[in-house]
Amino acid sequence: MVNAAPLIARRGDVLAIATVRRRLSAISLVVLTCIGTTSIARADALAHATAAYSRGDYNRAARELEPLVERGNTRAFALLGFLYEHGFGVPKAYPVAALLYAQGAARGDPFGQAMLGLLYDKGYGVPEDFVLAYKWLNLAAAHATGPQRDVYARYREAVGSKMSPNEIAEGQRLAADWTPVAWVPPGWADSRPRRQ
Repeated sequence: MVNAAPLIARRGDVLAIATVRRRLSAISLVVLTCIGTTSIARADALAHATAAYSRGDYNRAARELEPLVERGNTRAFALLGFLYEHGFGVPKAYPVAALLYAQGAARGDPFGQAMLGLLYDKGYGVPEDFVLAYKWLNLAAAHATGPQRDVYARYREAVGSKMSPNEIAEGQRLAADWTPVAWVPPGWADSRPRRQ
């Protein structure tokens, strides 16, 4: 008769080793997940802010966006600017909206570029300037995708209908010379020199 005890012991060792390997794999997965959560946490905060906005909880949307803006989240600048432009959850303040849009626009956010262009078109929070409106709307149309691109292009064409060919050329030149930046000094709205 064969003694089954050593076989059972070996089988138990194999099961124990397999269990340890599974636990180590699970721990590794948790560690790797924690390492990558910094960007996920930011995305979650932005998702929470947009969800709050969608529910009509503008105060919460503003509270969620403010820390993201402080950390330099490109998309958060334009979204918070929108809240200030319309007085949703924060006081209505065109100059603050313009500054926030400018921060997002300078970093390359198409929504921020379009909204800054529309503020220049109407002169809300910034001086009315069709050339700068055209520039920012041109950049927004160039950087957007899908239906947003078409909407921003229509806005650009609407502004262009109020401009001379030379002004349109100037707006196109400004857009062609533009490059995104990582940081924009407070109070900056645009670098175009003003004509006296």
